[in-house]
Amino acid sequence: MLAYRSGVFPMSDSREDPEVFWVEPRRRAVLPLPGFHCSRSLAKVLRRGTFTVTCNAAFDRVIRECAGPRADAQGTWISTRIERTYLALHHQGRAHSIECWQGEALVGGLYGVGFDRVFCGESMFSRATDASKVALAWLVAALRRAGAELLDCQFITDHLASLGAVEISQGEYLKRLRRAQRSTLGDAAAEGLALGLGDGGGDAAGAGLALPAGFAALLADATGAGLSSSPGNFIAQSLTQTS
Repeated sequence: MLAYRSGVFPMSDSREDPEVFWVEPRRRAVLPLPGFHCSRSLAKVLRRGTFTVTCNAAFDRVIRECAGPRADAQGTWISTRIERTYLALHHQGRAHSIECWQGEALVGGLYGVGFDRVFCGESMFSRATDASKVALAWLVAALRRAGAELLDCQFITDHLASLGAVEISQGEYLKRLRRAQRSTLGDAAAEGLALGLGDGGGDAAGAGLALPAGFAALLADATGAGLSSSPGNFIAQSLTQTS
């Protein structure tokens, strides 16, 4: 958690690699929450309720799917050791997942680490057209509802760029990261963590981003708007108003 609070994240070279190395890219991808691009086609998928979307219902399955083989990549950076670590973070309430279902089949999702007003997205997967886009749309809407300020995407891809992600310098990322932590920790606590004077444990410094609460609030908002049968309609409406 100190690494995340300092702008660094872990990776491995392969599934069975016992070692972990730390990454601090010169250029960082972020998705400005007010700037999420909800295309007309994505809005239609959301309104149709093509997928049932949940939060933290199958974290272990999501990370396993993200670590699985992909047609567009060789190997995976999510080692068995990294998977075990994120499962532990999930049980501590620090790592979260969004899942997309078709019936009982898990067809898409994403996971990441949340703290203060920050969410660090780690990986996503899709086994059905638009599943990962829908998962990201729900994540953005839930983060907005939770009062988040920073959605870290690590590295830019064409897929993320099409949804509104942009590249900024690592220096600019660190400024935004400190600001998002100060907004909940207070200046002294945030600066102490950034300087390595704390470990992220304790009630104030260790408070996790309330993504599940934001997700639940979205469902409640949809119900209040009379859209409980299709909460995706409410998500699409909320995103297209500011996209």
